[in-house]
Amino acid sequence: MIFGHLLPCLPPLTCQKKNPLCRRPTGTMPSMPDGQSTPDCQDIANKGATTSGLYYVKPLNAKEQFLVYCEIDSFGRGFTVIQRRQDGSVDFNKDWTQYKNGFGYLSPGDNTEFWLGNEKIHLLTATTTIPTVLRIELVDWEGNKKYADYNMFKLGSEADMFRLTYGYYFGGDAGDAFDGFDFGDDPSDKFYTSHNGMQFSTFDKDNDKYDGNCAQQDGSGWWMNRCHAAHLNGKYYLGGRYTEKDAGEFGYDNGIIWVTWHNRWYSLKETTMKIIPLSRITAGGQQAGAKQFAGLGV
Repeated sequence: MIFGHLLPCLPPLTCQKKNPLCRRPTGTMPSMPDGQSTPDCQDIANKGATTSGLYYVKPLNAKEQFLVYCEIDSFGRGFTVIQRRQDGSVDFNKDWTQYKNGFGYLSPGDNTEFWLGNEKIHLLTATTTIPTVLRIELVDWEGNKKYADYNMFKLGSEADMFRLTYGYYFGGDAGDAFDGFDFGDDPSDKFYTSHNGMQFSTFDKDNDKYDGNCAQQDGSGWWMNRCHAAHLNGKYYLGGRYTEKDAGEFGYDNGIIWVTWHNRWYSLKETTMKIIPLSRITAGGQQAGAKQFAGLGV
């Protein structure tokens, strides 16, 4: 799936030259009958799907179905993937409209980079009555893997600038970077780097708490405060470690950052953001962690 640009599609998708969108060949990526709601990948797994791949979903209030990557594991859990970084092949320094609609590629093998789109994430999380868990999976350049879970995750509407909210940190071994971090620069560091309750910002729509423009300085759209302790849409740095000089004109920490694991001058190799109903996160008698990663080739 390609969002907004005419680029090569990956099998089994085909492209239409007149319309730069990928379409579904007959017999693959089943869609639901008109009018029937399929809220997320967990619903698809509940209906019998056992294979990870591309599926159509139609959350409540969605005007039409849309394509997502579903990660379905051996316990019958169906994670809906909303963000993927793995090789730096997609530039995440995009404008408001691109972040709203989504960009990058969706591939059947989950081996491409993308942002699903804030409008779709809003529909997936804000229209359900079941609490949603956001799982964040991280891989560093040494091959280590860690994760963090956030319960009651929601994204507000565009009228509220796609505001990020969650109830509480649900666990994991990556630490709670979304709650902010004390860098030692100022007593208010932790407060001003917390992401809970922040509106989404891009270089062309500044909704942060900073006098400047965090998204412009750090080169990506994100739920900026003043500015961040977590920054998974940041610049991709090969090898991980970078400096203020590497960061360019502004010299700020603009990498792919999760500071409760690695410091702000270490940019991660791979990230995945995915969601699942709370009722399914402990399926199989455990809260799946680093050893349960799927689709994170190192």
